[in-house]
Amino acid sequence: MDGPPLDPEILEYYATAWDEDARIRSGLGELEFLRTQEIVRRFLPADPLRILDVGGASGVHAEWLLDDGHHVHLIDPVPIHVDVARSRLGDRPRFRADTGDGRHLPVPDASCHAVLLMGPLYHLTERSDRVACWTEAFRVLEPGGFVVAAVITRFASLFSGLSSGDFFDPEFRAVVERDLIDGQHRNPSDKDWFTTAYFHRPDEVAAEATDAGFEVVAVLGVEGIAMWIPRLERWWPDPERRTAIVDAARAIESEPTLLGLGPHLLAIARKP
Repeated sequence: MDGPPLDPEILEYYATAWDEDARIRSGLGELEFLRTQEIVRRFLPADPLRILDVGGASGVHAEWLLDDGHHVHLIDPVPIHVDVARSRLGDRPRFRADTGDGRHLPVPDASCHAVLLMGPLYHLTERSDRVACWTEAFRVLEPGGFVVAAVITRFASLFSGLSSGDFFDPEFRAVVERDLIDGQHRNPSDKDWFTTAYFHRPDEVAAEATDAGFEVVAVLGVEGIAMWIPRLERWWPDPERRTAIVDAARAIESEPTLLGLGPHLLAIARKP
């Protein structure tokens, strides 16, 4: 099950060039955060659970899961993420953070009630490695346990580029062309066009989970089209309009013809 080490470019990107915590807690990026909370809470039992937060970064989701009363073990391959998570949350008795790889988790069999995969699947560019990550989640879950897994959609760079104007850069269009062909996202420039990743078609994530033995409960859109409408950024601070934007994302979350429209999908799967 051991795969090759994570691409050093990915590790460097998160260690030096990207603040995931700030991205998901500010501006329109908060839409992903709020919708992820909503969907995770919808599917997980309310009783205190043992949750493995794989790719948990600096604890952005671990924090609210702890507030909900759960026990959280965060695993992340970026050492600085783990250090930040420990400094922020390490004094909580129900929290632990370690460096690690989603393909070979340092956790006993059937020891968790739920697993979050909020990053690993879009930085494992080979299908065999993504299935290995799902298989490890299957191993560490108790029967009946749930996985909630995030992926980036195949068309994210196309829509992002049209929204931001980057699509008019020929170099960016070349990146998009490859994304659309095989989902393999590569950034040959020093511009902030993300790092090495794999972008899923909506049907692919369910197939990968099924190959690992899971029963797929749902594949849901997180943000919908809202992330590609720049003017929503200035409306987001208004509570009433923020609620309306979240409602709009929820309204189309399970519409099959629109699942590829937004940046992220969440797959919810159950271990039989």
